[in-house]
Amino acid sequence: MLVNTSTCNLSVVLGELTEAARDHGLNDTDWAARAGLRKETLSRLRRRQSCDFSTLLALADAVDMNIKAVNAMPVLTPDGHFPEVLNWDYEEQLLNLCASRSLAPRRWTALGPNFFMAGLAVMLASIEGFDRPGMLALAEALHPGASEPDVFSLWLQHSPLRPYRFLPMLDMAMKYAA
Repeated sequence: MLVNTSTCNLSVVLGELTEAARDHGLNDTDWAARAGLRKETLSRLRRRQSCDFSTLLALADAVDMNIKAVNAMPVLTPDGHFPEVLNWDYEEQLLNLCASRSLAPRRWTALGPNFFMAGLAVMLASIEGFDRPGMLALAEALHPGASEPDVFSLWLQHSPLRPYRFLPMLDMAMKYAA
């Protein structure tokens, strides 16, 4: 898990970890036990704004996840629709998000401007193995109209993300993850 320290809070991190626990078939009791915690501790964390980092690490480890601090959201273009540049760390975060096939809008909005992230979701909707209706619905939730051909064409023209480069990297990331 990559944590953007400028936009993240405990509830976001716990939400991500909870999603991973459910993907592992764990309820809160089983997850807490696996992490060496009492279920009540996990329950209390959901009502708090901060916690001990070792507790988060234990919860993440219990669901085969890592927690990593990353730089804040990238500098945006003057219109606020795109990141100014894609550095390797940011690109890796985008690859991890895409490879997860997540349809959770909060995960997407945490990584970039809505228009940019919506265009990325539209692009993924055309890839075999992705939930096309789900990705298009996500795109529309992030930026209404993003799935319209003219709007996506604008995204392609202005986005610093180049599909011919990004999609083969995504393919490799998904093969590695599997």
